[in-house]
Amino acid sequence: MNENLTEVLMPLAIFGGFGTSLYFFVKVLTEYILKKKMIEKGYVNEDTQAIFKRHADENKYGALKWGLIIFFAGLALIIMEFIPTSPESPLPYGLLAFFISLGFLIYYFIVKKESDK
Repeated sequence: MNENLTEVLMPLAIFGGFGTSLYFFVKVLTEYILKKKMIEKGYVNEDTQAIFKRHADENKYGALKWGLIIFFAGLALIIMEFIPTSPESPLPYGLLAFFISLGFLIYYFIVKKESDK
């Protein structure tokens, strides 16, 4: 791999991963604190519980989505290892995009089938 590209992408990947992790940690922590304060103040009734429950049900298949997308992205990277290409070839980008899209489409059809039940 080009040495300049590695020098640029490595810090971006590290800081991006750290920033994303920090964002989700703060989001979960603030939601927990908000729910705790609402319960302590007595603002929780059936309507509020319905909102909490609906919010929890919205992301019911979130882990499945990311699991499939990451699985198919990894599969694409493994396949690219065995296909000889030149460094200027757009084939690796297309293959990666194709497999990620395939993983997302499989997720979509699984969720659609479950919601039709």
